[in-house]
Amino acid sequence: MIEFDAFALLRPWWLLALPAAAALGVVAVRRAAGVDDWRKAVDPHLFAALARRGAVVAGRGRGALPAALACAAIALALSGPAIERPGAETFRNLDVAVVIVDLSRSVTESPRFTDARLAAFSAVQAAGSRQAAVIVYAGDAYLAAPLTSDHRALETLISSLDGDTVPDVGTAPTAALALARATLRQAGALGGDVALVSDGGGLDEGAESEARALAADGHALSTLYVKPAPQAPRREGEDGRAALDALAAAGGGVAATVEAPAPALERLSRSAAERLGPGLFSSIVWLDLGRALLLFACAPVLLLFRRSG
Repeated sequence: MIEFDAFALLRPWWLLALPAAAALGVVAVRRAAGVDDWRKAVDPHLFAALARRGAVVAGRGRGALPAALACAAIALALSGPAIERPGAETFRNLDVAVVIVDLSRSVTESPRFTDARLAAFSAVQAAGSRQAAVIVYAGDAYLAAPLTSDHRALETLISSLDGDTVPDVGTAPTAALALARATLRQAGALGGDVALVSDGGGLDEGAESEARALAADGHALSTLYVKPAPQAPRREGEDGRAALDALAAAGGGVAATVEAPAPALERLSRSAAERLGPGLFSSIVWLDLGRALLLFACAPVLLLFRRSG
């Protein structure tokens, strides 16, 4: 699907049929304008006799042009020209984004914390025109900004995040993922995207269960790994990067890092039709004018049935 503000082409690949229809029309007109086929089929002396009697009249190919016009009109109709339905803004919460930022000390004291905020900032930008929300967590999780289309306000909020934003000590990613799922459920979202910016600390079976629940609800969880502060306490054998990769796999999303966030941002920037499915999203938001255009194809088709002189 290709969008142009309030106008869209739902099936643009059908436009490739227009040059083919034009080429076939030109060939048909040229072939119909002569008598070469009859000259090959009739003996030369008989053809000459018919010509002397005035029985050989070169056609003008008038039937080929209406046929080509009908094919062009059908191709345009199948390309799915559509306009946005009145009140389509009310459906924007069907497809939203939630950005979760880990503000535990291991992240806020990390030398990569600035990169973490930039990654969260980029995630909001990648959401495009969708509504977005911001959740922050440390020892507990909070909805810092509810779903909104005012991305500038979210970007201002993200730039102000620091180690004092969440007063609770510790790290509770499971609570943050549960809050994200509740936010999406309350909004009635069909295909939300969740981006978790974290060092992977505190992830457990509960977090993985929440990730799978998000995927089961039709959402996708992507992760952006932040290298923790060197002095941050870690359990023996704990690997935050591997834990986040596994969490993204369970949530049906993409794993990336704050230094190289492109894979996750690409996932967030996909069009709504790609995320929700072209049939579902198109029927809800766009009014397909293709059926009406098929009526215009009837006019040149009727010319094919006119009586010759």
